[in-house]
Formats: sequence, C-alpha cells, structure tokens
Amino acid sequence: SNGYYWSRWNKCIYSSHDLSDMVFIDNYIFNKDVYIQFNSTVGEYVGYTEHGVYNAKNWNNNPGQLQAERAELERYCKHNAEIRQSAIADKS
Repeated sequence: SNGYYWSRWNKCIYSSHDLSDMVFIDNYIFNKDVYIQFNSTVGEYVGYTEHGVYNAKNWNNNPGQLQAERAELERYCKHNAEIRQSAIADKS
C-alpha cells in the first residue's frame, strides 16, 4: 500500500532465573524504521532520526513520562515473567 506505517513494539529480554539481567525496550516505529527507543538500561529515550531526536529530548524532559516508562520494567516485565515462571515451575 502507499500509506504510512506506524507501530510501537515493546519487549522484555532476560536469560537469568532471578530476572536480574532483565531489560525493557520500547520501540516507536515509522515506516519500519525505529525512530525512538526507550531502553531501561539507558534509562531514557534515544532518537534515531531528526524527528526522533526532537521527540526524545522533549520526552526526556517530562519527568512524569520518563518515570512511567522506567517503571515498566517492574510493572510489566518482571510481573509477567514471575507469573510465567511460576506457571512453568508448577508443571514439573
């Protein structure tokens, strides 16, 4: 199609059983290119295009937005990983 394509993908990556190496990544994508990314290891937004750099600067200067994004590691990633791990461990 000749339209525009926008999406937002987030993911939780880890390999340890205690979740100590877990990373939350939130990608903002336009026409299949990541233009902004939040990585919990970095702790702030990073822009990869001119538009992305502009928005990342604004979002990083918004304490409420930044705090909410940083909290996703615990709220979303670790919470769901603990549920999955307990479901798997109970099946032994």
